[in-house]
Amino acid sequence: MNANELTAERRRELTELSQKLGVDFKDLGLLDTALTHTSYANESLRRNTTHNERLEYLGDAVLELATSDYLYKHYPHLPEGDLTKARASVVCEETLSCRAVDICLGEHLLLGNGERMNGGDKRPSILADTFEAVIGAIYLDQGWETAQKYILTQLRKELVGIKSGHQRQDYKTILQEKIQRRPGQRIIYELLAADGPDHAKTFTVCVSVNGMACGVGKGHSKKEAEQAAAKEALGHLK
Repeated sequence: MNANELTAERRRELTELSQKLGVDFKDLGLLDTALTHTSYANESLRRNTTHNERLEYLGDAVLELATSDYLYKHYPHLPEGDLTKARASVVCEETLSCRAVDICLGEHLLLGNGERMNGGDKRPSILADTFEAVIGAIYLDQGWETAQKYILTQLRKELVGIKSGHQRQDYKTILQEKIQRRPGQRIIYELLAADGPDHAKTFTVCVSVNGMACGVGKGHSKKEAEQAAAKEALGHLK
């Protein structure tokens, strides 16, 4: 949305949020777009309401570059494979959604009625995507240096934790590397079930190698279930 179209109440709300983020937005319309879910845009009576998917795409790229740059400079002893695992552990859905909760992004999200009634403002996948969209908005509004500073501030605990080995394991990457040591191996993740109400679904995923099931995992998102399945598969391979 164009900043001039914001209501006084929404402008006040976004100004308070920008202060909490530590970013003085020149264009509050960008922040508003970052907080506009597709479900809201689809239900909006206003024509051409812009949702946050493009900003999410941009924010994801900025996030990857900022974390990659930090890891490359601060962990010169780590080979490429370990750097990839470390980055994946830092920018995973669980971490990003937790940061979104910390800065109360869910409270400012514009969601369609159905999505909000189903708890979309608390769903990890939506919160993680919104966190990335906000990064995209900061980058467009303030430039690379401010966006980079914001990312490193938000993810400092995870980035520093890599030094002591406290980062979250990326079991999918570990499994992929182990399987690819043999040529012609193929890994497939299959969604077996999605149970429960929309705001509290439990996903069940099976991972197979060359058609043979070797791990099943559950989680509150597909990504979480895939990680659990890969972890079980690694246990069997050992």
